[in-house]
Amino acid sequence: MSEGPFRVPVFPLAGALLFPHSQLPLHIFEPRYRAMVKDALEGKGLIAMVQPKGGSDDRPDLFDIGCLGQIVASDALDDGRYNIVLEGVKRFRIAREVPVDTAYRQLEIDLRPFARDEDEPDPLASIQRADLERESRRYADALGYSVDWNAVSRLDDEMLVNGIAQIAPFDVGSKQALLEANTIADRADLIVQFMQFQVMVPGGADMPETLQ
Repeated sequence: MSEGPFRVPVFPLAGALLFPHSQLPLHIFEPRYRAMVKDALEGKGLIAMVQPKGGSDDRPDLFDIGCLGQIVASDALDDGRYNIVLEGVKRFRIAREVPVDTAYRQLEIDLRPFARDEDEPDPLASIQRADLERESRRYADALGYSVDWNAVSRLDDEMLVNGIAQIAPFDVGSKQALLEANTIADRADLIVQFMQFQVMVPGGADMPETLQ
């Protein structure tokens, strides 16, 4: 796989974050994305995950930075839908969108700006880890979520930080900021800020009730 610009299919999905070394389960039901998964499985199994930031529903504008995923599990259903699991390879910057005849969009992406994604992340300072766990408990309690905190405490720093970033009901802009954070420590700081803000804002803790 080239580090420089190369072509890959893109799945624009708001709120769905993929990080290097993490996994993202997806249910694929739209015809164009069924075709995308079928073609990816017949090729190198790569799909680019990017959040849309506005524009038309059919061809929304995209954020410049996303994460490349490798299909590591797939289940083709009888009606043509797929259940797949993507594993994050590396973040990328979009070089350009490629004109194509496929129903799904394709991009040329550049992995070189994120060479550090291959490195083992530095661990969080113990005080930062404790702060993250404390604010996560407060946030979950405010939203009425039931969490197995014993299991959470056993997660390593990267799994904990990226897992919260994936499942917390933050807005698209906040999610993008988390994806673009340079380090796990930076991402953890942002998560704490976003959780504190949402709990503090009147009615903020009620925002995701439809998800409960």
